[in-house]
Amino acid sequence: MKQVIIGTVGYHNLCNHSIGSVLRPELQKIDWAPGVEIDELNWGPIAIVQKFQARTAPYQRVILLAALERPGRAVGDISVFRWGGSLPDEELIQRCVGDAVTGVTSVENLLIIGEYFKIWPSETILVDVEPGPEQAGEHFTPEMQAAIPDLIRTLQYLTAADNGQLLTYEPLYGDTLIQEA
Repeated sequence: MKQVIIGTVGYHNLCNHSIGSVLRPELQKIDWAPGVEIDELNWGPIAIVQKFQARTAPYQRVILLAALERPGRAVGDISVFRWGGSLPDEELIQRCVGDAVTGVTSVENLLIIGEYFKIWPSETILVDVEPGPEQAGEHFTPEMQAAIPDLIRTLQYLTAADNGQLLTYEPLYGDTLIQEA
């Protein structure tokens, strides 16, 4: 039985940016295949590294769900990336660790710190939903609400897809993940 985790990453009460946190209880109600676990991965990359390292059987697939603003996308657009590894320079790794220690919740930090500590399996996937501008609040925009069924179908597909199917997704690398301003 393949061990899979869908980890939601993001802050609460930030409208569309909170897609993972808000959707997690709904995801937990779905009848997933045996071995699929849903967990919130907002509680600090170092603690998450320790959780992964403490497992007696490692996950074979990690699917991270987050909302990231990317140019050229409409609110609710879903992108799927294969984690390809690679680390940025040591200074940026240290900045990621510093941010993590001070409580910054960021899928970028999580991916880079996890890569540094070698916790990611070869089947690590980022499902990224375009949230639009950041704003406070508990409710999604109509565009984000409309994207939820497709998002759930995407997650269901990714938990069951074979490794060859995952290779069709665009790779994402740690050394190009965070663009300097």
